[in-house]
Amino acid sequence: MSSGQARDSVAIIVYREEGAWRGDVLPDRIADDLDALIKVLRQQPADNGAIGLVNVADEFFVALRVRGDDVRMMLSDASAAVAWDLARQVTDRLGLDTPEDEADEDIWPAGDVAIFSDLGLDEMELGALLDDIDAYADEMLLSVADRLGFADVYDRALEAAIH
Repeated sequence: MSSGQARDSVAIIVYREEGAWRGDVLPDRIADDLDALIKVLRQQPADNGAIGLVNVADEFFVALRVRGDDVRMMLSDASAAVAWDLARQVTDRLGLDTPEDEADEDIWPAGDVAIFSDLGLDEMELGALLDDIDAYADEMLLSVADRLGFADVYDRALEAAIH
């Protein structure tokens, strides 16, 4: 991966601690490294595991939920694995073949689309969000954060990432 790809990525960690949502931006250096992301999420002292949301150049996003040894992940667009290392790492971890043609304009999610069902965002609703071909990854993630009840925390972490 080129270093430009990492700079185009923003990784946010969100977790519940003592009943309140908390969030922070993760270092740029791990935004394109799936194993490093999982390791950082595992270290979080959260009530019910930690959520990692990575926006890559507004092209696609990766959502992770880590609770102990349980790692759940979803990639908003599996075809991103043709051009982006993080997407390829996710498809590899999921045991999926990497799409062969970058010109393929089909967009489809991969992984656990029910990743947030227990938090109130079911598979159908998340699927509808992902099907909006006019929405950028940042818009999708803000919708997810809003639906799950941590939009303010997510937004503050994004602001910290910009400055």
